[in-house]
Amino acid sequence: MQAKFATVTLIVMFVLVGHVAVAQQPPSEDVPDNVAGKWTIYSKNVDNNESVTKYVEIVQNGNVLSGHFKGPNQSGGIQGSIHVHHIEFSTKTRNVLTFRGQVEGDHMRGMYGIHGRHAEWEAVRQN
Repeated sequence: MQAKFATVTLIVMFVLVGHVAVAQQPPSEDVPDNVAGKWTIYSKNVDNNESVTKYVEIVQNGNVLSGHFKGPNQSGGIQGSIHVHHIEFSTKTRNVLTFRGQVEGDHMRGMYGIHGRHAEWEAVRQN
């Protein structure tokens, strides 16, 4: 009887230890791309399709982005997020610009919008 009780006790302990080990494993999330730094943004104007150069300096804290934006007609802060390779940020300016796109190393590209109109953009990280 004692041998049976000891066997059952050992089995229960293994099951409990197995659950504790599984519970202590960190969640399997992919690490976001590093987008911190100064970027030059090349885009088309949503109104007349002219080429426009803009600048953004991104500060990254995990998935959260902040920093500063400078365009030809306005400048101000930014707020946004990065999820693995997908970036999204908006300017804190008189006319809010929202940028969405994909990160590929020192390059980004996607679409940006203002007042319901959209245009393509791409950016290159400055060294």
